[in-house]
Amino acid sequence: MGLGLLVIRLAVGLTLAAHGSQKLLGWFDGPGPEKAGKMMHKLGFRPGPRHARLAGASEMAGGTLLALGFVTPVAAAIIVGTMFVAGASAHAQKGFFLTSGGYEYTFMLGVTAWALAITGPGALALDSLWPIALHGAVYATLALIVGLGAGAVMLAARQTDDDDETAVTETSERDVTRSTRIEGGRDSAAQPTNQA
Repeated sequence: MGLGLLVIRLAVGLTLAAHGSQKLLGWFDGPGPEKAGKMMHKLGFRPGPRHARLAGASEMAGGTLLALGFVTPVAAAIIVGTMFVAGASAHAQKGFFLTSGGYEYTFMLGVTAWALAITGPGALALDSLWPIALHGAVYATLALIVGLGAGAVMLAARQTDDDDETAVTETSERDVTRSTRIEGGRDSAAQPTNQA
């Protein structure tokens, strides 16, 4: 059983870490943070390059920890949160299946990582060196709550084009109001006073 869990951890963890390195470092013909940032900007994560680095670093960290079987609940929380954000922001509107651009891939990675927080990473993992078992229902529940909670915060902070247009409109209205007040003040100062 330990060998089987090792295979799952390596397959999921290293795949996710490599995927993150494409965004963060531009490895494996990846876009790097600047180009990936443009995509993040379109999805509402602004500034885009900063969020691309954050997403890439999260995927690399979560994937590496999972592959090593080290603090597996933490790895699960990171992966669940990252895949939740990716699935909800970029894929959910396209349905479930990957053939139509859906969230099938992100769903499977997130669920697999979370399942390993329940079962544990197996005997062939760094977590096996801990004096206590870092897995089970409690750890898995905490990982799910933290992951989904952090993901929800990220999604709630997104900015849409409508938000940008509203901000521009409000700024323009303030500028017009300020200009009107200044012009009004100048006109009042320019008028001669009546003397008796």
